[in-house]
Order: sequence, then structure tokens, then C-alpha cells
Amino acid sequence: MGLADIQSQVAQACLDAGRAVTDVHLLAVSKVQPNERVKAVLDEGHRLFGENKVQEADGKWPEFQQEFPEAQVHLIGPLQTNKARQAMGLFAAIHSVDRPKLAKTLARLAQETGSCPDVFLQINTGEEPQKAGVLPEEADVFVAECRALDLPVKGLMCIPPVNEEPSLHFALLAKIAKRNDLTGLSMGMSSDFASAIAQGATHIRVGSAIFGARDYG
Repeated sequence: MGLADIQSQVAQACLDAGRAVTDVHLLAVSKVQPNERVKAVLDEGHRLFGENKVQEADGKWPEFQQEFPEAQVHLIGPLQTNKARQAMGLFAAIHSVDRPKLAKTLARLAQETGSCPDVFLQINTGEEPQKAGVLPEEADVFVAECRALDLPVKGLMCIPPVNEEPSLHFALLAKIAKRNDLTGLSMGMSSDFASAIAQGATHIRVGSAIFGARDYG
């Protein structure tokens, strides 16, 4: 695998779905990857990355962005409210706004600082008790609450249950987004991004298939 292989697969999935490849943004998930691997992908010309943790992103991206100022990093992992201020200075988008308390914290900080990353609201499409995100039946109210807070809500995000057909969850997320006039759909990972693209994904998250297996040491 590698970046070129994944880009080729994304292009084919877009072709199969009758979509423009420019409509789908590939987030190279660089969490727990050595800096030399991340640098290699930057050197290949890729400029959009995903990180799971604020601290890890803060430890490497400010330095990378000095050399590659056009590189963007999106937060795709959970965000604690006490890390929200730090996150707002690091990320171009936050894909994991999963509860009203976090939304209110981001809105307060946005008023204070005068800027805010793009926001994706996390929907727990599988209604899994251990997983973050609002339940599907609560999604419309949550979207309205976040818009009332003047947050820049760009779309929705989901992580399907591992033992269920992901396309059903992608279709559900797309349905919720459509009725709320949202165009952004952050869904699909290494194993299922073609299915996600077929269902309208605008942001897909691919890690080890680009960088190689993670070394958690």
C-alpha cells in the first residue's frame, strides 16, 4: 500500500459512484506514526491529515507546519473540554463534537478568540453505549443547538460498529445530514471507504494503509 495506491483506490471508488474525486477529502491519519513517515507523506505532496489526540498533534504539527504551512490537521478523536482551547489553535476542523457541553465550550472560546475550526457532529449510529456521539433520534436537536451557538457546523461524523454492515450506517448518517441541510459526511476508513464514498462521504480517514502498521511500542 501507500499514498499513491490509496489515492488510486479513492479515485476508482469516486468513478464507480459517479462522483468527482475532488469531492472527497482523504485524511491521512498520522496518529502514533513516526515523524519520518509523516514527513515522507508530506514530501509526496499530501496536505490533509487526521490526529486522534490533542497532545500528540501539538507535539509534531506546529513544527511540520513551519516547513509545510499549507498542511491542515483535523481532530478525529475524542476531545475533552479541558483541551478545547488548545485544540482550537491546532486544528482546521474538529470531527468529534459529540455532546452539548463540548459544543458550548467551543462556542464560548470562539466568541473569545474570534475564530473557530470547522465542526462535524458525531452521531452514534450504532447506539453503542461505550461509543461517543449523540443518538440518531437526538441528532436534529443537536444540530439545531450547535447552529444556535453560531458554531460552523459543516457536517456529521460516524464510526460504525465493527460487526455490522457499515453501508447501513453511512446511509443513515447521509439521511440525517440531508434533512438538516448539511453537506459534510466524515465517514469511512481503510476497510470501508469505497462504501462510504458510494453513500456520499466527503471526508474519509485512512491511516496504516498509507503509512504502514502503527508501532504502539
